[in-house]
Amino acid sequence: MEKNTKFVNFFDELGKEDVPLVGGKGANLGEMFGTKIPVPEGFVVNVNAYKNFLSTNQGIKEEISKILAETDIHNSAMLEQNTRKIRELIMSVKMPQEISDEIKKAYHKLCGQNDTFVAVRSSATAEDLAEASFAGQQDTYLNIIGEDNVVYNVQKCWASLFTGRATFYRTEQKFDHMQTYLAVVVQRMINSQVSGVMFTASPITGEDVIIIEAAYGLGEFVVGGVVTPDTYLVDKKTTNIIDKKISIQKIGLVKKDGITKQVDINEIYQNAQKLSDDKIKKLADVGKLIEQHYKAPIDIEWCEEYGKIYVVQARPITTIKKEGVEGEKVKEETDEETKANKETNEKKVLLSGFGVSMGIASGIVKIVRDTSELSVIKMGDILVTRMTTPDMVPVMKKASAIITDEGGMTCHAAIVARELEIPCIVGTKTATKELTNESTITVDGKKGLIYEGRIALEGAKKKVKKDAEEQQVQQIMIHSLLITSTEIKGNVDFKEVAEKAVEAGADGVGLLRSEHMFLEIGEHPKKLIEENRKEELVTKIMNGIRDVADVMYPRPVWYRTLDLKTDEFKALKGGENEPEEANPMIGWRGIRRSIDEVEVLKCEFEAIRRLRDDDRLTNIGVMLPMIQHPSEIRKAKELASDIGLDPDKMDFGMMVEIPAAALIIDDFIKEGISFISFGTNDLTQFTLALDRNSAHVAKLYNEHHPAVLKLIDMVIKACKENNVKTSICGQAGSDPKMVEKLIIMGIDSVSANIDAIETIRRVAARVENKLLIESARKNFMDKRINFNKE
Repeated sequence: MEKNTKFVNFFDELGKEDVPLVGGKGANLGEMFGTKIPVPEGFVVNVNAYKNFLSTNQGIKEEISKILAETDIHNSAMLEQNTRKIRELIMSVKMPQEISDEIKKAYHKLCGQNDTFVAVRSSATAEDLAEASFAGQQDTYLNIIGEDNVVYNVQKCWASLFTGRATFYRTEQKFDHMQTYLAVVVQRMINSQVSGVMFTASPITGEDVIIIEAAYGLGEFVVGGVVTPDTYLVDKKTTNIIDKKISIQKIGLVKKDGITKQVDINEIYQNAQKLSDDKIKKLADVGKLIEQHYKAPIDIEWCEEYGKIYVVQARPITTIKKEGVEGEKVKEETDEETKANKETNEKKVLLSGFGVSMGIASGIVKIVRDTSELSVIKMGDILVTRMTTPDMVPVMKKASAIITDEGGMTCHAAIVARELEIPCIVGTKTATKELTNESTITVDGKKGLIYEGRIALEGAKKKVKKDAEEQQVQQIMIHSLLITSTEIKGNVDFKEVAEKAVEAGADGVGLLRSEHMFLEIGEHPKKLIEENRKEELVTKIMNGIRDVADVMYPRPVWYRTLDLKTDEFKALKGGENEPEEANPMIGWRGIRRSIDEVEVLKCEFEAIRRLRDDDRLTNIGVMLPMIQHPSEIRKAKELASDIGLDPDKMDFGMMVEIPAAALIIDDFIKEGISFISFGTNDLTQFTLALDRNSAHVAKLYNEHHPAVLKLIDMVIKACKENNVKTSICGQAGSDPKMVEKLIIMGIDSVSANIDAIETIRRVAARVENKLLIESARKNFMDKRINFNKE
């Protein structure tokens, strides 16, 4: 059978000329597989399968085109909403049987007798073209095992062709959405001990050197900028090591117990060089071989398993110019650029970092600490943020320059800035704290310096020409996460916030609020149910939870069931008949309303059941708000069981917000809860009889009040005795002084606001160390006393 007439091709059938059939990734893997380059075995579900999927399911192509035609890609909310509709549409359609059968047959051929773990990676036909870097715009799924799971994840890859960022990129690069086809690579999973990225020329300057980044575990933490890799600079001609920067690595991503999970690195290895000198040279030789084969500088993803090096991806470096790679001296700066450099030398330096994208630009500082603030960025502003994420791309396009607190040479901000050809400085550590909002600054992406005031340039920005002979590769140090016994989680509403939580090193989500999901729907949930639109409600809840649980997996995500107050329900369409309450804060809300209107709670439980069973997002737990009597736990568990959600096989817990819940915590424990979380905002106001919305009594509001602390301490002790996990998700979780007290009491985890995670982790580390030292001293003193007695 000709390779163009079937749905699956093994690597040994493919070469670099097959990009139209299997995409850039698939073609490059096939090309390398036929040489001496070490590539793990695999196959590609080619574009014929995707085309057949679209044509077999009548109307889907037309519906996708219709949604895209109605989408303004520069409207972030509209872009995300409409592309989500397309992804849901693709996942709602059944995979044609003949495609499914061929994928399963290929999987069994790859595995042999026993099912094996594979990586399922998207490979777009527009990916890896010389002038447009589309790499990373579609999804990758790791540690997939079993024929049905492989088929399911192939379809998820197809759906990922229409993420907001991928759709934005294609539109900007003027690619026809309906002529961009997706293939899917299915490749034997390498259980990497060490992995990373290798460039056969500097992606920043074009200098003709080999740059290798290496870290323990799977490579996703390197590409995603989660850990700081070692950086090795190698002379391409001799493979002599020119320079080494060894980084501390405390966490890694590994395959464990059949899933991908974050683990702590043993202290013995945290400061060690990740690759030996011999292996660095061998890897450099592989890079030279690949570059010679392609006759172009290459960006390579590699990994090491049991001492053997494998290449899992290779693509052209799209951000450097030909003359830089060939070693020719780049042309001299223009008069205006020379003038710009002279002016910067006379300006006050405010801050420095690492220049990862060349150019000089002046503009107004816009500090973005939260995804809700993205709308403040106007054309020509300078975006200042802790770290960018893929969904920021539409906003990054408007910026004249980008500055981040963290990041490295291969981090998201660096890659996108080089592609957009705008100056970028990463690794400043403190830009979001030290720069002043609305002030005017100048960014020199070549020198990595930030100056006070504006440089007199024509236009918003001027690129500075690169001189390859002058540039040196700079290693970017990312703040190394402290490892604490107390888990530090995040309070989350949206996917974008979850992504920031991952970047901040959160151990999970201690509070996923449901309220925004219902407010986004815009209609009263009871109205949807009465209009026989229950399935629509379940789907929308699923989408909201999935967005966060997917990003955080396998870290736990505790979903708090609906806790809207009557005055908030009234603002929804269909909420006209909501009762008038004198004080909705202590009225018909939380679990008390959910038990009265069980159909809404059942929809929430049904959404979670499907996500856990069908999407295998087993990291989702349930947290019930406003609990005041054990019978409420009992009733909620019965309702969950009725729809097939077993509360005893998942995290199923409660908020402690009402003093009654704290006072009879033993009775709740007997009902079978796996965790509690303090809602200190409500617990404080209910304990002290204060309305926290009243300005008249605001001065009396105090979460450190002895009565509040006594209730918290009482609950933690009872839970400790019964192996029930304890956490906090109120505002006090972001208060260092309160967190110090909670850790001394013995709390298991703290859920903080995203911008406070780093601070709270430092507090936790300091307090835990202090407790360990005090304990050690006490033991020493006890032994000395006993010794003296003897």
